[in-house]
Amino acid sequence: MEASNGKRPQGDDDEAPPPPPPAGSIGGYESLHRLLESNLSPDLFKEASRLLLGLNCGRALEAISLPEATSALAEAHDFDVQAFRFDADKEYLRQPRVVRVGLIQNSIAIPTTSHFADQKKAIMEKVKPMIDAAGYSGVNILCLQEAWTMPFAFCTREKRWCEFAEPVDGESTQFLQQLAKKYNMVIVSPILERDVNHGEIMWNTAVVIGNHGNIIGIHRKNHIPRVGDFNESTYYMEGNTGHPVFETAYGKIAINICYGRHHPLNWLAFGLNGAEIVFNPSATVGELSEPMWPIEARNAAIANSYFVGSINRVGTEVFPNPFTSGDGRPQHADFGHFYGSSHFSAPDASCTPSLSRYRDGLVISDMNLNLCRQIKDKWGFRMTARYDMYGSLLAKYLEPDFKPQVIVDPLINKSA
Repeated sequence: MEASNGKRPQGDDDEAPPPPPPAGSIGGYESLHRLLESNLSPDLFKEASRLLLGLNCGRALEAISLPEATSALAEAHDFDVQAFRFDADKEYLRQPRVVRVGLIQNSIAIPTTSHFADQKKAIMEKVKPMIDAAGYSGVNILCLQEAWTMPFAFCTREKRWCEFAEPVDGESTQFLQQLAKKYNMVIVSPILERDVNHGEIMWNTAVVIGNHGNIIGIHRKNHIPRVGDFNESTYYMEGNTGHPVFETAYGKIAINICYGRHHPLNWLAFGLNGAEIVFNPSATVGELSEPMWPIEARNAAIANSYFVGSINRVGTEVFPNPFTSGDGRPQHADFGHFYGSSHFSAPDASCTPSLSRYRDGLVISDMNLNLCRQIKDKWGFRMTARYDMYGSLLAKYLEPDFKPQVIVDPLINKSA
């Protein structure tokens, strides 16, 4: 198990040299937060945390304790677990609306060379203790990572991985429906969907399972990347479900799947439809996107006055057959380290520390949804936005004869 500071323990001077740090760690530390905590004085760490994580209602984010059963599961199955509280100011006409939300990140369980049925079963068996830990902790809404039932094989562009696709009411949904009902918990399950009613075409889909075990509805990924190894249109195309918000027993939620986080208007649309929490289940590697990871979702939470839960899978997945990207890189059997780092962002610009960069993990947050309206009232973004102007510009942009509004200096080519 990890030392309390999140770094692997070192041996004494007279012992054998310590093992190399785990792949994906930051010099042996699980996250930047834990690196800073272990190497800065308490005063400097407090100031660094204020700058990096912000303040919630003028205070540092507070950690919350979880049941012993949760800690026992985390120790037995070696996954990171963290929990925090987002507060809101006291109101006189509304009671607090506190919901407990969880995010799960995980690596695959067995090699990609294993039988597909064994891979799927092993992942379910691996994730179940983390779902149980969320249930024991009283989580109301839980979101899993993108395409959680399979390796993220879309980089290979091999069609055989389509076997992992399943109908909305398929095996993984049935598995989660039982747990949702058991724990009175809403579960968001991102899968590779096989649309049996429309010629068995496939979608990248999030299934929203209600706390009674019912299927509330689905959302299909709006934006499909075509960036190097992330050329996922081999498997599925842009979704056709718009920007739905699901009103659950615990609040209004939406799902902005993976690549959609790079599109500000995608985030905006979920906010315009009334989302209070938007989940971003993802699969992304460090070389490509890690500098963007702490910024985009947090900015969306600020700009749209809702909470965001960012989930990224973890680990390096090696495939049987090497593949190329079409970007000049030599052929390779993996496309990098999924760096985990799942976290929550709040509308007041505060955010939680991130989960481990290399271990499975569960992050939990109590969030008072009253904060969404309070921040709308404070900043007035909805009242000061100019949707009429934006709409007019977008309508003109879609016309074939669109001309950008550029005013040219008539003296631009005049010599001095």
